[in-house]
Amino acid sequence: MARPVLPPTADVVVMGLGRFGSSVAIHLVRLGHEVLAIDRREELVQRWAGELPHVVTADTTDPVALRRLGVDNFQHAVVAIGEDVEASVLTVLALTEIGCKDIWAKALQDRHGRILERTGAHHVLYPEAAMGERVAHMITGKVIDFIEFDDGFAIVKTAAPQEAFGLPLGRSGLRSKYGVTVVGLKRPGEDFTYATAETVVEEGDLLIVSGQTEAVERFAAIT
Repeated sequence: MARPVLPPTADVVVMGLGRFGSSVAIHLVRLGHEVLAIDRREELVQRWAGELPHVVTADTTDPVALRRLGVDNFQHAVVAIGEDVEASVLTVLALTEIGCKDIWAKALQDRHGRILERTGAHHVLYPEAAMGERVAHMITGKVIDFIEFDDGFAIVKTAAPQEAFGLPLGRSGLRSKYGVTVVGLKRPGEDFTYATAETVVEEGDLLIVSGQTEAVERFAAIT
């Protein structure tokens, strides 16, 4: 198993090259990060070898193999192994054993996530659940995009309501009436702009709105 040539302290190691892991790795590379991708399946390593600069076949559950690859030098680790719960947990355990300081791990459900946390994962991701929530909000056509945070706060992209057309935001009363803040505005054919009290809303505008989840959902429902 050849050790890839990497800086003394590299950015991110991604373990598991399924749909989620390969997407994370490719986007990190596009953002300019140094990435090492690892999978125990040779066919997946060969598949992504042309798109990822550092990709190797290795057993991610083996701390000796991880040290040999220099994984202990990485600032962040992403465990993107999903279906094989045992391999997912053992990989997090191996990363903890070699002293990895920032472990992100994909979980299939709550029980899996709790085990990962107790094993040493610092952040647990539920990508399927998060996508399901976004789709549920978007499917009616009222919400174009939806992001919810842990504390019940959300940001949505939605069409501007008719009652705001032709009025500056300071006079439209959207904030006082619906309990939301219009953060920005996107007009067809124009660049995104941050919203101010003087920003005039026109028909066809898209609004970026923030607030408590229930409030932004009620606001999107009127558009």
